[in-house]
Amino acid sequence: MTDAGKTQDLQEFWYSGKVTRRRLVGWSAAAAGALGATVLVPAPWRAAFGAAKPYKIGSEQPLSGAAAAGGKTALVGVQMAVDRINKSGGINGRPIELIVVDDESKPDVGRRKSEKLAVEDNVDVHVGGFLSNICLACTPVWEEQKIVNMISVCLDTTLTTSKCSRYTFRPFDYAPAQAVAFAPHLVNKMGKRWHIAYADYSWGQSTRDAYADQIKKAGGQIVGMTGIPLGTADMTPFLSKITGDFDGLFGIFFGKDGVTIGNQAYDLGLTKKYKWAGDGAIAESTNLPALGSKIEGFVGINRYLPVFDPPLNTAAHRKFFDDAVARLKQIDPSGPLPDRYVQSNYEAINALKLGIEKSGFRGREDTPKLIEALEGLEMKEGDDFPQGDKILRKEDHQAFLREFIFDIKDGKHRLLATVAKENTIFPPACKFASS
Repeated sequence: MTDAGKTQDLQEFWYSGKVTRRRLVGWSAAAAGALGATVLVPAPWRAAFGAAKPYKIGSEQPLSGAAAAGGKTALVGVQMAVDRINKSGGINGRPIELIVVDDESKPDVGRRKSEKLAVEDNVDVHVGGFLSNICLACTPVWEEQKIVNMISVCLDTTLTTSKCSRYTFRPFDYAPAQAVAFAPHLVNKMGKRWHIAYADYSWGQSTRDAYADQIKKAGGQIVGMTGIPLGTADMTPFLSKITGDFDGLFGIFFGKDGVTIGNQAYDLGLTKKYKWAGDGAIAESTNLPALGSKIEGFVGINRYLPVFDPPLNTAAHRKFFDDAVARLKQIDPSGPLPDRYVQSNYEAINALKLGIEKSGFRGREDTPKLIEALEGLEMKEGDDFPQGDKILRKEDHQAFLREFIFDIKDGKHRLLATVAKENTIFPPACKFASS
């Protein structure tokens, strides 16, 4: 196949969003190599595992629809980790077989595809989930089937509070922890009075509530809130109503909506009139090209930044960064830098690996052992966890980790402060249903 043919094959796979197990199995070696050749036991290593039974890991991701851009970078993180594990001998001498499904950014589709993974594909565990409303729709599936569900992106607060599940874990941060870390900076260094604009669905709503609570606790005030539906191409009718005497505008958006509000809030003069801050998803590395100079000065918080300022100036972060950059360039010739979706998916697989090794997990029959091993799991900074140390709290299966406060300077992330994981703790609010 010519280089042009390989590129066309890769782009057809990537951008169509029509990903199924059958298609992944039959995908060309050239295209598979570009993404890491990690699906269904990579051919170069298959012989090394002999007759060893693979661990079947399902991964539900939004590869089409409203969240497709983030879902595709998330899948890169999954494949990076699986590739590395299989190349180094698997887990307990067994390879990983990765089965990916596209939830099309729709809760009903996500639930149906998750049921397929559980019942037809008979996966041992699940790692994935991007949109919070889909994670909420699918959590009952993993509970009913008694399958460990390692969330890799979804941030809705209730997933580890009022709607927590003994089978579900979140090995990264959530809105209450981010708000605890960020609110003092917002109130003490930027302004006392804030208006919150947010994506009007489960994640945006729970994140709005977390920030409203912590800004008030830090001595600030919320003067207004504006919810904007997911996928709103023209936010002007909503943004034009944001007026009055206050200090800062706080945004809670991601993906294309993050680009939309960044550009349109600037065009309306809001980011000049008010201090401009928000969830780091607005200014993810993959959004920066579309935001251009209009995002200059934005202040945000994120669990991951593609920078090498201390404490991210480590060999482990460089390895992760270089691998991610090479893979991302294969799916986007503009060469975006890795974002938090790559990072959290990569580390979610590695957290699961630790749990499997610790518990001696063989398959679904050992799910209780795996749950016990994951509860209280400590993850140490290194090649498996380049973001830093973290711990999965036993009481609610919620992880705590360091956070990075940044601004955008000359079109790039600039690290302003690092908040230690111990300073992000939020009390547990979970009561597991009896097994």
